[in-house]
Amino acid sequence: MRYEQVADNVFLIRGTDVNMFVLRDGRDLTLIDAGWHGDAATIEKSIRALGHRPEDITAILLTHAHLDHVGALNHLHREYAIPVYTSETEAAHARGEHHESATPLDVIKRLTDRSTLGWATRITAAGGLRKNPVPHIQPFPTEGPLDLPGHPIPIPTPGHTSGHTAYHLPTAGAIATGDTLVTAHPTSKLTGPQPLPNFFNHSTPATIDSYTALEPVPADLVLPGHGPVWTNGIAAAVARARESAAHQRT
Repeated sequence: MRYEQVADNVFLIRGTDVNMFVLRDGRDLTLIDAGWHGDAATIEKSIRALGHRPEDITAILLTHAHLDHVGALNHLHREYAIPVYTSETEAAHARGEHHESATPLDVIKRLTDRSTLGWATRITAAGGLRKNPVPHIQPFPTEGPLDLPGHPIPIPTPGHTSGHTAYHLPTAGAIATGDTLVTAHPTSKLTGPQPLPNFFNHSTPATIDSYTALEPVPADLVLPGHGPVWTNGIAAAVARARESAAHQRT
């Protein structure tokens, strides 16, 4: 299966080399991120395998507006009228008003690496070259905890993109870190908590600075945008990621 339970009422959905997370409260769900365009069917099948319908998704929260996270947003909005929220800065990015992302040329330069080549092939098949603006996205309706399943608390973590947001999930003792802090990626030789390689980040120094906002969050479980779930706490993950940053591939 492409999903697994990682905490009480928290589920991981595996897209094409990218993670998405479902928060459950009774019959209502919150989805964090939406994979690539080609991951729409995986999301729907996983939701149904959990005993739910896509219509049970109350809202989708976006960490940031890269193609591997916005992929199924338009499909889910068109088919089920599901609203999507992110920070005000990132909403403009998602609508296509500015661009902060690795380019195809950035990837092509690195295709001599076998794992990167395999990843590039997979993501191209999943819609990696497809423009995918999200015109209906909205800024968060309130500050602080959101009135959604899982009671997620947005935490601004600019750097990977200017409006990147992590989400503290207090009822699960977890934090969804998006791409500010990941635990693996096919383009990285490192394992364990780390920032993504520099060419993915709008600003790697700002990404590292954002770890200051993550470090004190009371969360034993780290839910990254890429790589396996980390169970040794966010403070330990941040410490490891800072160490990894010194050895990061450019």
